[in-house]
Amino acid sequence: MSALRETTVGVGAGAENTATDMVLNIGPQHPATHGVLRLKLVLDGERIVSAEPIIGYMHRGAEKLFEARDYRQIIMLANRHDWLSAFSNELGVVLAVERMLGMEVPERAVWTRTLLAELNRVLNHLMFIGSYPLELGGITPVFYAFTAREELQHVLEEASGGRMHYMFNRVGGLKEDLPAGWLGRVRAAVAAVRAQLPVYQDLVLGNEIFRARTAGVGVLSPEHVQAYGVTGPIARASGVDFDLRRDEPYLAYGELRDVLSVAVREEGDCLARFECLLEQTQNSLDLADACLDRVAALAPGPVNLRLPKVLKAPEGETYAWTENPLGVNGYYLVSRGDKTPWRLKLRSASFNNIQALTELLPGTLVADMVAILGSMFFVVGDIDK
Repeated sequence: MSALRETTVGVGAGAENTATDMVLNIGPQHPATHGVLRLKLVLDGERIVSAEPIIGYMHRGAEKLFEARDYRQIIMLANRHDWLSAFSNELGVVLAVERMLGMEVPERAVWTRTLLAELNRVLNHLMFIGSYPLELGGITPVFYAFTAREELQHVLEEASGGRMHYMFNRVGGLKEDLPAGWLGRVRAAVAAVRAQLPVYQDLVLGNEIFRARTAGVGVLSPEHVQAYGVTGPIARASGVDFDLRRDEPYLAYGELRDVLSVAVREEGDCLARFECLLEQTQNSLDLADACLDRVAALAPGPVNLRLPKVLKAPEGETYAWTENPLGVNGYYLVSRGDKTPWRLKLRSASFNNIQALTELLPGTLVADMVAILGSMFFVVGDIDK
């Protein structure tokens, strides 16, 4: 094949040369939007020849800000890069600091954290379960998804005081104990969300148009999953069976092996990624019920440890990673014995996952690009952090 020449769309007579490829920019959108991703596509007719994800439009320098905040303050920064997984984000930070301190938190806090992490996972997945069909022209599922999300938002807001950025984790446990009667209200919310899941099976997976747009489209191979460090539902949809909750248990997941089920598919296409997300939502509700049973059975007790006024981590380093809703989230913490981290490196799930678009999009049609992009389930703040 002869060398290709690029012509930017709209450059007068140059566009008339049929031997040149067309360069099409998808995004960036208006800077007032909550997150911006740009895709630079090189097209041969309607087929994508190459794709380059261009990021950095909302980079906030979180890793440098970590170095200027003490260990209590960085929790506020950490829960914001993936705004759909705020509780899980802040959880990773406190686990890293607690490991450095050799701290063992109360059992009640461990089980409550596990419960809240699974509720946060359901909240995250419901957003994509509703919005992905919307990107393909199906408006109805998003109304069901947001109705279900509100059920969980109410109970999480009641416990933490926040709707998105909960700030409920603390080094040594949780901010405070749960409100009276809260466990019963969570059970009702979980049951309400579970009762809605068959709707997505019928309304989305049973829709022949949705299946035609997603089945066999955007196939991501296991080799590319491993090469780019793709994790979470996207990796498991390609047959890479890896989940930290099962393979390297933290919190109370080691005691939940009988309940925990990892959704895996082999097809690696858009449909498989959606199916994994839906199946994982069902299992997270089961895990939440199991956590509710355990928390209710525990004797009353503290949910945090008493800390000194100035909290300093001993000199050393550690890496704490968690299975966040979108994939593996890791914090590499280096301390020199001060009240602020010397270095806190964030490994976010979306950053790695979105890089796979360079392998996923070439050879596909422009019409399928939206279906593929939507099935990658990313948050832009988690990319640009």
